[in-house]
Amino acid sequence: MIHERIRRFNTADTYPEQSLNNDLAQAVVAGDTVYLRGQIGQDLGTRESVGIGDVEAQAEQAMDNVELLLRECGSQPDEIVKITVYLVDIRYRESVYRVLGRRLKGVHYVSTGLVVDALARPEWLVEIDVTAVIPATRAAEAAELRWREAERRGEKL
Repeated sequence: MIHERIRRFNTADTYPEQSLNNDLAQAVVAGDTVYLRGQIGQDLGTRESVGIGDVEAQAEQAMDNVELLLRECGSQPDEIVKITVYLVDIRYRESVYRVLGRRLKGVHYVSTGLVVDALARPEWLVEIDVTAVIPATRAAEAAELRWREAERRGEKL
């Protein structure tokens, strides 16, 4: 099985205020499965936090990131099979799940929701972790798309 790591980065770049040095990726494609890093209210291009203080805006940004990463991996939102939602306050549940309900209408994924004390940065209120699949009928097309997208970003898979 080939593991393709999409949008590789090091935590020293993402969290310069912390003493970390971990090599990670925003997504990993292993066979026909796509694993996304937990997505938060952060622009993937600029690494800037968005929607500070606004959980709905952060959930929208997280879902924008999910859709972008799935597309770059050769998958799509209707191929999501599992979502885990992390909230720092139970009162945010309805706002976040309304965003998910609207953005993933008709998908019928399985979901787990957790309330946690904190996320990696204090301004982040929600994190959305996604697993999706790539149907066998689109495997070759998806692989070609991953390579094209990686080349466009100047990234080696």
